[in-house]
Amino acid sequence: MLFVLAPLLMGWTYELVVAWTFISMLIIIVISDFHYMIIPNKILLFFLGLFVIERFFIPFQPIPEHLIGVAVGFLIPFIVAVISKGGMGGGDVKLFAVLGFVLGWELVILTFFLSSLIGMIAALIGMLLGKVKRGVPFPFGPSIALAALITYFKGEQILHWYFSLFF
Repeated sequence: MLFVLAPLLMGWTYELVVAWTFISMLIIIVISDFHYMIIPNKILLFFLGLFVIERFFIPFQPIPEHLIGVAVGFLIPFIVAVISKGGMGGGDVKLFAVLGFVLGWELVILTFFLSSLIGMIAALIGMLLGKVKRGVPFPFGPSIALAALITYFKGEQILHWYFSLFF
């Protein structure tokens, strides 16, 4: 459904190639994190290489902006992981770095916020249903993936709406 939805949301542009690659990566990550509670480095490195090639030919922003996105995407969850003493896994941190390359620094911050919100809601529902227990890790990758998809397709509109509230 996501592959069919993508051209409906963005049209038949060159960016659609990036969108389909992005969706593919996120599907693999969701399945892996659900079943094994791991986001494999091999997957992240493969897709990062693919995104570097795609962004060279289909730029979203100038390349330095993508590199700033990697730094911001890595540093924010890394700081959270260090402060929380492992509350966020290394795979999640590296995933945000890849997302930062694809989305840029502004949208990766929005993705981090939305994934935290989605993850909190999922954890609360899981606790109410007895599927999630306090202090026991649960996969955060699906929350990141959902937030990344929302941000990829509607992030600019969300930021525009948010800033219109204050300016």
